This record gives sequence, C-alpha cells and structure tokens, in this order.
Amino acid sequence: MSTDGLGTAATTAVEQCLALGADESCIVITDDKRRPIGEALYNAATAVADDTVVLQYPPGDQHGEEPPGAVAAAMADADAFLAPTTKSLSHTRARGDACDAGARGATLPGITEEVFVTGLDADYDAIAAHCADVLDQVADADEIRVTTPAGTDIVVEPGTRPWHDDTGIVRDDGDFSNLPAGEVFVAPETANGTYVVDGTMRPHGLLDDGQQLRFEVENGYVTEISDDEIRGQVEAAADEVGRDAYTLAELGIGTNVGVTDLVGSVLLDEKAAGTVHIAIGDNAGIGGDTDAPLHLDGIVREPTVYADGEVVDLPEVER
Repeated sequence: MSTDGLGTAATTAVEQCLALGADESCIVITDDKRRPIGEALYNAATAVADDTVVLQYPPGDQHGEEPPGAVAAAMADADAFLAPTTKSLSHTRARGDACDAGARGATLPGITEEVFVTGLDADYDAIAAHCADVLDQVADADEIRVTTPAGTDIVVEPGTRPWHDDTGIVRDDGDFSNLPAGEVFVAPETANGTYVVDGTMRPHGLLDDGQQLRFEVENGYVTEISDDEIRGQVEAAADEVGRDAYTLAELGIGTNVGVTDLVGSVLLDEKAAGTVHIAIGDNAGIGGDTDAPLHLDGIVREPTVYADGEVVDLPEVER
C-alpha cells in the first residue's frame, strides 16, 4: 500500500471529516497492528494543528474493551480524536465520556490499509447529502420492506425508534462517527420475513458467487439461521444473555458512492451505496434496548426498499 494513498485518505479524514482547526488539539489513538494508519493520520493532523499527539498501545482482546486510562483521559481532554484500532472503541465509556466532554471524533475499528484508502476516497459532503435524502424518505414511515432477487423479503417496523445517519462529518462539539462512513440506519421495534445475505458477513468475509446465508425472522427475532458458524456464534451469545442474542438489531442503508466494490470488510461494505445491511444481536448503542455480546451485520446486494409501499430512491454507483 503506497504512503501516498494513506496520506490522501488521512487528509480527507482530518480536513474534510473533522475540519480540524490550526488552534485545536487532536489525539490519534492506535495500536501495534494499525500503526501505519495511525502514523498517516498523525502526519495529516500535524500538518494542520501543532497540538497533535499519537498514543499507541497493544491491541485489545475484544470489541468494546476500554482503552488504558491514560488514553481515555487524553481523549476527553482533546478537541478532536481519531481512533484506528484493531478492536472497536465506538461503544466504550472512554469514547462516550470524550464526546460528553465536547470532543468530536471518529473511530475506525478493525480498519485495514485497503479499507482506509478505499473508504476515504470519497466526497463526504456528498455522502452527507445522500444520507439526508434517504433519511427524508424513510424517517416517517411506519413500515419498511426490503426485497432482493436472492430471496430477501422482510418487513421492519421502526415504531417510535429514530433513524440515524452516519455521515462521517464530525465538525461540531461532541459529534461522533465511524470512518469509513455512509449509512442511514434504525434499530427496529419488530420485524418479520426472510433475509438472504449474499454480500459480506463475518466470519466468512466476502461470500463466493452463489453463496447465500438465509435468516428467518418472526416478531423481531431471528428464528432460523442456515449457516452453522453464524448459528454457533449466536447460540454462544444466547448462553450468556438468552433470547436477546437473536434480536433483529438493525436495518441499515448504504450511502457511500465511493465504494464501488465489496471487499469483504463489514466496516466498509455496509456503507456501499445501493446495499442494505441487517444485523443480529446488540442494538443498545443505536437506539434499541438489547444489550448482547455480538452484533453481526450481513450485507444484502441489489435491494429494493419500500417505505410505506413507496420505492425509496437509493444512491447509485456503477459496479
């Protein structure tokens, strides 16, 4: 991976997404496995603001694990932060406390150099506009239906839960986003139907041509899973939290027109314009009430989305 590619992506994150000011403080949090990305972001930030530091620590053991205390304190004390780490800091107390203290920033969980360069090679102001357009079409709908040629036919009901947009634009105090960004999403109150994943899903990564993972959903819970490995993950979580592990946790719509091909990274592929992703498990951090030790997103290709029976105009990208 060329340093020029990393540098260009880092500049997009620092200057367009964060709009870092010369008089602001910025902290880059990274770990031993993501050091090249951390260094690229540090170099881009120091080109703008002298008060920039990078903190590096060993990779955590699991997503959501709290960073070292010194890292948490530095995040809360900064004006802006960027966190390319192996394990996600998105739903940690450290990240939440930092935003509550007025810091703005973005986490880049599990980011790879390929995903970083691909996902940040985009116009994030345009992505924000696509998010606003999709949000306007779905936000007041009582019922969202998704169908696909592969066999998906599922209806979700948001109920009183709000839709959210992840634009990548974090310019105001307390703002937070993942990067790469570009999606509109909701934690449904209930759902019924079938969805067929034919894009990307952990632990498989990018599925082979013709490979499909089928899920049946009744009254907001996944009742049948065709894949043994994914079923095993959910069953293991259910041993800990019971039926909540089977919650139909999220419906998301990708809006990042810079993602022209799925690459096998959920972080990137769920943002691809013209796709939908549906998740099982935890949704407490996105407006739901299920606290579970897993959140499994599956990307669905070629969806048609209906909001109260009207076709939703999705952002398009040539693939």
